[in-house]
Amino acid sequence: MPPTVADNDPMKPSRGALADILIAMDNASHAAARPNKARLLAVSKTRSHAEIAGLADAGQQAFGENYVQEALPKIDALRGLGLEWHLIGHLQSNKADLAARAFDWIQSVDRTKLVAALARHRQAGLPPLNVLLQVNIDDETSKHGCRPTDIDALADGIAAESRLRLRGLMAIPAPHEDPARRRDAFRAMRTLFDALQVRHPGIDTLSMGMSEDFVPAIEEGATMVRIGSALFGARPPKPEQDA
Repeated sequence: MPPTVADNDPMKPSRGALADILIAMDNASHAAARPNKARLLAVSKTRSHAEIAGLADAGQQAFGENYVQEALPKIDALRGLGLEWHLIGHLQSNKADLAARAFDWIQSVDRTKLVAALARHRQAGLPPLNVLLQVNIDDETSKHGCRPTDIDALADGIAAESRLRLRGLMAIPAPHEDPARRRDAFRAMRTLFDALQVRHPGIDTLSMGMSEDFVPAIEEGATMVRIGSALFGARPPKPEQDA
């Protein structure tokens, strides 16, 4: 058998790491008596085409990017692999046209103006764009995201757009050193998700938890976790850029 892209790449993602993370996710779901397994979103910002292809070769299909301009060449180069692309970083309204056309999911919607822009630019020939509302659950001034009190109005606006599909909520809780405080944020998000599910029964996704805290996130209700460094290794430094 000829070597795969992942086999040839000296910085290939570890198949062992992927397997270990999936086992840990399954164990967390089982421990919490969750009927459905959480989904893994591989965070591929700053990662090369070859690294992403290598992880895809190992079975991973959903990838998350923080910056529109960085993601577009990857999406184009890897189009033949049938991958699912999520934008998880802050999205400026002036780039909503590019994001709406290129991504399958936008996880960082937090204002009405962005809802309208995404709906306007999503092409009619594409499936509805999957949308999560980003919630600033710890009320951090440095974080994007809507207030919990704004969720219902924003969700109703998304649900009213035929080219968008409301899927649920996303959050990046504050990185408290005390694990109990992180659990408090996860529990608060689960409460908000359950309340929104009463209003919009079709939602199914609560995206929270990253490399260092995905297990407690799943135990507290996450249906999707976003993991980068635990899959790919330490992220190389990259200058800040706009989404």
